[in-house]
Amino acid sequence: QVQLVESGGGLVQPGGSLRLSCAASAFVFDNYALGWFRQAPGKKREGVACINSSDGSPYYSDSAKGRFTISKDNDKNTVDLQMNGLNAEETAVYYCASDVICWPRDVSSWGQGTQVTVSS
Repeated sequence: QVQLVESGGGLVQPGGSLRLSCAASAFVFDNYALGWFRQAPGKKREGVACINSSDGSPYYSDSAKGRFTISKDNDKNTVDLQMNGLNAEETAVYYCASDVICWPRDVSSWGQGTQVTVSS
């Protein structure tokens, strides 16, 4: 069973930054795509960023491009999401996810989620 453990959520002011981290096992880290989704209250879960396992290529949603950066820490087996310029509409539960590819129709493994609240 794949285990993904998120950390780093919290309260941030509009325009501020936050860094999320997702810890995975070494096997998952080396062999699966790892990404971040988010779900705001009353909305569908949406993909934010993903990093491919085969070549490390990152992929971003249109809203994340230019502000968010996804990266892998090979020493810690974590996938991190640096989020800059956050706005209130991005308040959501952020989930780490893994699968054989980025953006599959049905993600096979989810973390428990971490709350991000953007508010003054």
